[in-house]
Amino acid sequence: MRLLRTAVVLSLAALLAACASSTTDKDAAAVVTALAEQGLPVKLSVAYDESTDPNHLLGRPNGYTSKAAFTDSRIDASQVAGDKGDVGLGGGVEVFDDAATAEKRAEYIKAVATAPMLAEYTYIAGNVVVRVSKHITPTDAKAYEDALAKIAQ
Repeated sequence: MRLLRTAVVLSLAALLAACASSTTDKDAAAVVTALAEQGLPVKLSVAYDESTDPNHLLGRPNGYTSKAAFTDSRIDASQVAGDKGDVGLGGGVEVFDDAATAEKRAEYIKAVATAPMLAEYTYIAGNVVVRVSKHITPTDAKAYEDALAKIAQ
């Protein structure tokens, strides 16, 4: 049992070190641009500020430092119920001060999005969380994860 506990602790430490080593100094809108430069069919739809952030986390304790939403041209907007900036239309990017805070946010999103209506893909690399619409195929969504890994090195 002690050996198992030690192995778990070492694995978690390695995971945290890996997350901490990959970060970006880009803001959320710049990450959206970088996703497009990686070949994804995205377009910035909203760059939020403190007064327009729907989650009221921008600049607040344990919140993100920047947030942006994007559309994905593979999604037929007429088939998605949502306003401009809704993750269902493409996705969103949230950038945090550090990887630990980003990881907490990703865990929260995954916990809340267990209902099929709220489902989405959530990827994290360092201090960046990318949320991708459930209307994207799993293969296409994986491209976001791969692109994010290149952006937040």
